[in-house]
Amino acid sequence: MNNNKPLFIASFMTLIAAGVGFGIRTKVLDYWGAQYGFTKFDLGTITGGGLVGFGIVILLASLITDNIGYKPILLLAFILHVLSALITFAATPIFNAAGKDATYWCLYIGMFIFAVANGLCEAVINPLVATLYPKKKTHYLNILHAGWPGGLIIGGIVAEIFVKMEKNISWLRWEVPMAVFLIPTLIYGFIVIKQKFPLSEAKSAGVSFGQMLLTFASPLLIFLLLLQACVGYVELGTDSWISSITDSILEGQGLYLFIYASSIMFILRFFAGPIVEKINPLGLLCISACFGATGLYMIGNSNEAIMVWIAVTVYGLGKTFLWPTMLGVVGERFPKGGALTMGAMGGIGMLSAGLLGGPGIGYNQDYYATQKLESLSPEAYERYSAAEEKGFLFLPEIKGLNGQKVDVLKNDGKELAKAVEQMKADGKPNENIETLNQWWQGAEKYAKEDQPEVKAAGIYGGRMALQCTALVPLFMAFGYLILVIYFYSKGGYKAEVLHGEEPVGEHYTGGVEGPVE
Repeated sequence: MNNNKPLFIASFMTLIAAGVGFGIRTKVLDYWGAQYGFTKFDLGTITGGGLVGFGIVILLASLITDNIGYKPILLLAFILHVLSALITFAATPIFNAAGKDATYWCLYIGMFIFAVANGLCEAVINPLVATLYPKKKTHYLNILHAGWPGGLIIGGIVAEIFVKMEKNISWLRWEVPMAVFLIPTLIYGFIVIKQKFPLSEAKSAGVSFGQMLLTFASPLLIFLLLLQACVGYVELGTDSWISSITDSILEGQGLYLFIYASSIMFILRFFAGPIVEKINPLGLLCISACFGATGLYMIGNSNEAIMVWIAVTVYGLGKTFLWPTMLGVVGERFPKGGALTMGAMGGIGMLSAGLLGGPGIGYNQDYYATQKLESLSPEAYERYSAAEEKGFLFLPEIKGLNGQKVDVLKNDGKELAKAVEQMKADGKPNENIETLNQWWQGAEKYAKEDQPEVKAAGIYGGRMALQCTALVPLFMAFGYLILVIYFYSKGGYKAEVLHGEEPVGEHYTGGVEGPVE
């Protein structure tokens, strides 16, 4: 019996689960900063931990996917998705019992395990879908990767509903929307348990592991991996922050903009097959990178609401085709690499987003926000800066703004007052609340003066971070242009075929129908 459809649905649901978790987390970051006192750099490192785990696991899992098979790896991913939720939901009890540092590691580990599960899924679903539909890979791989922005849309909508309701419902906490990703997780887990899986495409075609490894000796593949690292930084690193930054520019519209940009990706990826077939993929990548750089720079400089929406449109158009088209180029040029080369592309992209994108963009926000606030009011900076200095790579160490203190200022201490009253009613001392309340008693008299300056500093930090990030897709555009010129000098871009004749209208790795495990 043909079970392609349920296996494709399961693969699609893994990306829905990843997108939902990621989309909700972009808004939950604000709550983590306010509740636990994290700086932007702290939050960027936590989200980065999730992407790092994703990247490492894709690389490792791609080494064994062909030998172990698809089903065991997806079953392990299902278990880890559930485990990540349990650990992440322990953050508040751990904060109350052990404080900020322990909470940081709880969230970091929870995000890391969530990403490990996502990485295991990613290592399987690309070669799996290529095996299920060997004659229509372009079409189905593009539809598959529409699952990611689809999950972002769902996550963004759920986050927006949460923001609207949580102020009026005392028991509604950030853990509730975060749990929504478990719904698609349970769906794909049920299908994986029930269904039989085919052998991998490479195993069916008789490609050895040694032949796969030889593909990494190619300078072209190495250059593509470098560009993929940039793709990860721009797409996933920026997505970790774009909702928060745009919300500071257009208050109350950040999530709507995030959902809008994700909708552009979702729709275009569903119908990208014919576009990719008619346009040279390297030319499409070059154009996309130009759009991405322009969009990010425009967001960082736009003041009017209409211009911000136009800028986000340009940015959304720019990032839509980058990830799946890069997979397509590798599949076309290095068919013998199989799951290994596709896994390397996904892994490098995720590692770059986790180690560089999330923390780097967070650091840039802190750096420029502190510069701005120090220039506006050194006294306000001293009141709202974090206790510890932190640096990033070779960049100088700085004291970013304490998210918990900034949130107290934002709501005039009203939420803190409620927390103090609740603490007294419970009769349970809370060192963090007591310390924060003591600080506010001294800072409250300056609140009216500090509010506009702290807000302006935060907006400035976000704008400058996006302007700096725009340099990355600009570099990518030059890289893709070099490849366009290179292939033009060689007589044009052509796909390599693994074996047999190249399928009509199909340029991804040639495949064979494999027997069922």
